Amino acid sequence: MLTSCNNDLLGLFRSVGLDERLQERNNFQFLRPEDMSLSLGNEFSFIVLTDIHIEDGNTRGFEKLKDVIAADNDIKFVVVTGDITQCGTRGDLEQFTAIAQSFGIPCYPVIGNHDIYFDNWPHWKSLIGSTRYRIDGIGATLFVLDSANSYFGKDQLNWLERELRSANGRVFVFTHVNLFVGSSGGMQQLTDAKERARVCSILQNRCDSMFMGHAHKRDDRKVGGVQYITIEDFKGSRTYCRVSVKSTGITYQFIKL
Repeated sequence: MLTSCNNDLLGLFRSVGLDERLQERNNFQFLRPEDMSLSLGNEFSFIVLTDIHIEDGNTRGFEKLKDVIAADNDIKFVVVTGDITQCGTRGDLEQFTAIAQSFGIPCYPVIGNHDIYFDNWPHWKSLIGSTRYRIDGIGATLFVLDSANSYFGKDQLNWLERELRSANGRVFVFTHVNLFVGSSGGMQQLTDAKERARVCSILQNRCDSMFMGHAHKRDDRKVGGVQYITIEDFKGSRTYCRVSVKSTGITYQFIKL
């Protein structure tokens, strides 16, 4: 637990467990029915960013993505891979949902450790809902995983393994806690390194890319045919990743807003 980013120990110990959150697997408050199915085709783009840490109304410039999206018709959806808020307060989460709804395209939220601080899971539950879900589309399948407690759990990984069997098109996975670190001085973020091995085994040659945050540092590597990308924090760097999918392959651009 002490390896999590921007620690607030009081908030960290006052947070809910994974099993309780996964019970809300069919609870969608923020995502609309039309967001659950995407028509993408063979060529499309999307944006991934992480660790906004909205706090006391400070959105870190997240709303400026609206202009980026408006100027680029190829961008079909946005994913934010956790720590959307600093402490999971209702007001900060409401700011996120209001901004995301203004984008005009689906924005898929991933829960992070900071989003459940201070027993604030009820706010996520009532405003957003499920923390593990699948988005099906023509051209791609998206999987969002809950790693806010620094582990996935057997049931969640079993679910991922089953669901991958019916995934269509390109496959992208999104979670908060990073599987890899960029240097020997870094710390592995998962509490059980065996889970990392199982994730890699499940995704091997079945997934195009897995996107993560949490570490506030970029790391980009390919393992078992899968591109694993940890994105630097939006809070400090204002950086997002623009992913372009073409019939010839996938490219990644890291852009400062």
